[in-house]
Amino acid sequence: MGTANERGTLRVYLGAAPGVGKTYAMLDEGNRRLARGTDVVVGFVETHGRPHTIDALGDLEVVPRARVEYRDTVQEELDLEAILTRRPAAVLVDELAHTNLPGGRHAKRWQDVEELRDAGIDVVTTVNIQHLESLNDVTESITGVRQRETVPDEVVRAADQIELVDMSPQALRRRMAHGNVYTAEKVDAALHHYFREGNLTALRELALLWLADRVDEGMGRYREKHDITGTWATRERIVAAVTGGPESLTLMRRAARIASRRAGGEWLALYVTRHDGLSTISPDSLSRLQAKTEELGGTFHTVLGDDTAEAILAFARAENADQVIIGASRRGRLPTLLRPGIGERVISASGDIDVHIVTHDHARRRGFRPEQGVHHLGPRRRAAGFAFAVLAPSLVSLLMWWTDSLHALPSEAMLLMTVVVATALIGGLLPAVVSAVLSGVLLNVLFTPPRYTLTVAEPENAAAIVLFVLVGIAVASVVDHSARRATEARRARAEADSLTVLAHSLLTSGDDLEGLLSSASELFGARGAAILRRNGPGDWEAVAAVGAAPSTVEDGSISTSIDDRTVLALRGGSQSASERGLLNAYAAYAQVMADRSRARVAEIERHRLAEADRTRTALLAAVSHDLRSPLAAVKASVASLRSTTVTFSPDDRAALLETIEESTDRLTALVTNLLDMSRIHTGAVTAHPTEVALARAVRAAVVPLEHDERITIEVPDDVSVLADPGLLERVLANICENALKYTAPDAGIRIDAATVGDRVTLRIADTGPGIGDGDLERIFAPFQRLGDVPGKDGVGLGLAVARGLTEAMGGTITTEPTPGGGLTFSIDLPRPTEERP
Repeated sequence: MGTANERGTLRVYLGAAPGVGKTYAMLDEGNRRLARGTDVVVGFVETHGRPHTIDALGDLEVVPRARVEYRDTVQEELDLEAILTRRPAAVLVDELAHTNLPGGRHAKRWQDVEELRDAGIDVVTTVNIQHLESLNDVTESITGVRQRETVPDEVVRAADQIELVDMSPQALRRRMAHGNVYTAEKVDAALHHYFREGNLTALRELALLWLADRVDEGMGRYREKHDITGTWATRERIVAAVTGGPESLTLMRRAARIASRRAGGEWLALYVTRHDGLSTISPDSLSRLQAKTEELGGTFHTVLGDDTAEAILAFARAENADQVIIGASRRGRLPTLLRPGIGERVISASGDIDVHIVTHDHARRRGFRPEQGVHHLGPRRRAAGFAFAVLAPSLVSLLMWWTDSLHALPSEAMLLMTVVVATALIGGLLPAVVSAVLSGVLLNVLFTPPRYTLTVAEPENAAAIVLFVLVGIAVASVVDHSARRATEARRARAEADSLTVLAHSLLTSGDDLEGLLSSASELFGARGAAILRRNGPGDWEAVAAVGAAPSTVEDGSISTSIDDRTVLALRGGSQSASERGLLNAYAAYAQVMADRSRARVAEIERHRLAEADRTRTALLAAVSHDLRSPLAAVKASVASLRSTTVTFSPDDRAALLETIEESTDRLTALVTNLLDMSRIHTGAVTAHPTEVALARAVRAAVVPLEHDERITIEVPDDVSVLADPGLLERVLANICENALKYTAPDAGIRIDAATVGDRVTLRIADTGPGIGDGDLERIFAPFQRLGDVPGKDGVGLGLAVARGLTEAMGGTITTEPTPGGGLTFSIDLPRPTEERP
């Protein structure tokens, strides 16, 4: 038995389906350990009543199960406490993915197993492939059954040993038919549904592949632990080294075909980029390569390395690849002889890895040509370089010929070498080669005896001239290469700075499309830029534009697609191929802005719909009672009056009619408030302000109210406000009615007004219980009654309607505690101007 500070081991018997013999294999392992003298017990084994499984228990000690009451039944579970108390060396626990009944220490059985291992107890367990979390969706698509009990892959993957209990689909179906898995009444249904031969074959393949991957991981760990770098060709694994050029697709297809020849074969696409990041393809090209790799069934990888051949082989050995595929060289024969290419170096250092050189349409087509990078110089710059290559050596040689007595051959050679270097800086490599050859000829003709002929008298001088030309070409090549790298570095720095600005803008700015277009115009030297949306053939609409923006894509000098209908177009300016990715970044940023704008609109709409849904829900909840009560009263009163079995006195009839009238008034007020609230929410309330005498409006509003005699009005007759008379009366009536509800029967309500500048404040103060500071604003929300008003007193819309109508008239409503107790409503409205009639 392990000690408490030594974690127990885990052995898993993995099966493709129920009935393959996992539990039997687990019990067999337990009996073998018992025979060796190991203290092993059975923690939980589900025999399903199978005789062979019951017999396999043998002499194994079985820890009694815990009995758990659940939904009026008593069920059995693994007794974790009993096993921890018993502390055996090993325990057998069936069905690792089982979900425990509520109330236990852990929700899942695999968590029980982890605790047992933490206690130093070895665990032997079983699980079916369909219970692995990562494969749950896959197995559901195969069998049509969703497994609700799952175990994380990491738990099984971390097992010390995983053993596959395998059985062919035909053998398992025979076991089923013989009644060795399920009872007789379940066999027919099982064979025609879950245990169809196709299902079992697919599950078996899934289990084999999953276990093969785990075995591969284990082999990788073993090779790493023992520093094994040689290739173990346990499976077909091919690395296709791609460059991003047009031949890459040919290489990937070839790798996919080779991998498909053997079951379990796989291939990997590899792209090597330099550490300086200068010689690389665009992110869009990388994305396309990755997408195509996944489409062909491979995986895409990128590594850093200045030596491409060495990086390819290092990656292949790290992945235990047995084959590498490389495209045939584009270089001509002469450059290949002078310096071996990547393919030749990979072959020479491959060792036990097979190397395939795949020909393609672009192999050796270019011959010996300088790198395309020379064309970073414009046509005028190159023309100036060729002119300098001819004129500069001639003028310098003529000047030295006139001053022949002042210098010797070494000085003349070094001065002409300086001209060659200057030519390389001005015009690039080809003009420098011309300058070196011409300088060598002039050095021979003008300064090497015999002069003025191409003949060289001294072999030493002839060797010096040849060496001069070769050194001049070599120096020019180095200078040109350095100049191109410096230009690429400056361009990369500019692109990085621009992308940094874009990223910062994306995080901090809003949807400033004009600012984005201005930045793009400045970067590419354009006169104007626009985001154009296509509404139809030839019909373009400018979403945003700056400067002399193009009105159509055809008017633009540079353009790139944002989405299927939208294009970023620039007029004027220039863009090299290497800057295309930067332009695409601007287009992607514009797309992000558009997506963000749509998301914001969608969020606003979602909030609006959610608010409307909450309003409807609250309305149904509140109105269901407040409509039912008056309707029930009206119906009962009418039924009583129509009854022929009861004779009512005049007082009783008057009381019933009064009930009908009051209930109808309540329904009318409720429906009116609901309609007003609906109009306010939809913005359909239209106010017609006019000059209104405030005192008269207050009296007109309170007279219809019950107990209006409790209201004291102290509003001067000469105070007027600019308001809609009808809406103002509704506001005042709603607030006064609300105040009367909360005020004791023997207390009153005071209404007064004060003029401050061009505004009038009307105060309605009650002496009720008041409300807390946190509720001063909440009382204006729809359906709020603060929980202390009887249900018959409305649905809580009166104050919400009052605020909505007041705001429609250009006023505001606020609340504050009344000194001495109660609540005061302050209605602020504009005064009429002097010019109003």
